[in-house]
Amino acid sequence: MRRTHRILISALAAGALSTALVACSSPEGDDDPEAPDSETTEEATTDPAEEETDDAAAMGDVDLATAETSLGEVIVDGAGMTAYYFSNDVPDSGTSACEGDCLVNWPPITTESETPTVEGVTAEVGTITAADGSFQVTVDGRPIYLFVGDAAPGDVNGQAVQDVWWVIAPDGAEIGN
Repeated sequence: MRRTHRILISALAAGALSTALVACSSPEGDDDPEAPDSETTEEATTDPAEEETDDAAAMGDVDLATAETSLGEVIVDGAGMTAYYFSNDVPDSGTSACEGDCLVNWPPITTESETPTVEGVTAEVGTITAADGSFQVTVDGRPIYLFVGDAAPGDVNGQAVQDVWWVIAPDGAEIGN
C-alpha cells in the first residue's frame, strides 16, 4: 500500500493527468503476492492542483482575457500576462510605431487568426499585420504589447514606463493616464 501512495503522490506532484493509471492494491486488502501490480489499476482522482492547471490551460485557449491586478481589472494575453498600449501608436492606422529595439522589450501580442478569441474584454478587438507577417492583436484599433519586465501573471511593471506605456482596462481605456 505504501508503494501505491508514493506512486500516486509522485504522479500528482508531476502534474499527471487525471486519466493516468496508478497501481494499487485491492480495496479488500487481500493482496495476491503472485499478481503483478499492473493487473489491479484504478484511475487517479482529480486533485485541486490539477484543476488549477486545467484552468490555466483553458485560459491559453483565448487570445485575450481579463484579470485582477494591483491596478484593478486589466486585459491580459492567453497566458495571463498584462497587455499594454504604446502612446506613439495611432489608432486605426493599421501599423505599430514600436520597431527594432522597442520590440525586444515590448513584444507584440499575436494570434494565429485574424479574429482573436476573447473572454471578458468589452472593447473592440481586431488585428493588424505585424512586421514579421503575424497577426498583432489590437484593442480599439491600437496594437497591444507585453513587457519583458513582467515575470508573472498579474505583474504591471510596464505601467507608465517613459510615460508612454499604459495598462489597458477591459473597455479599452488606458489605466492611469
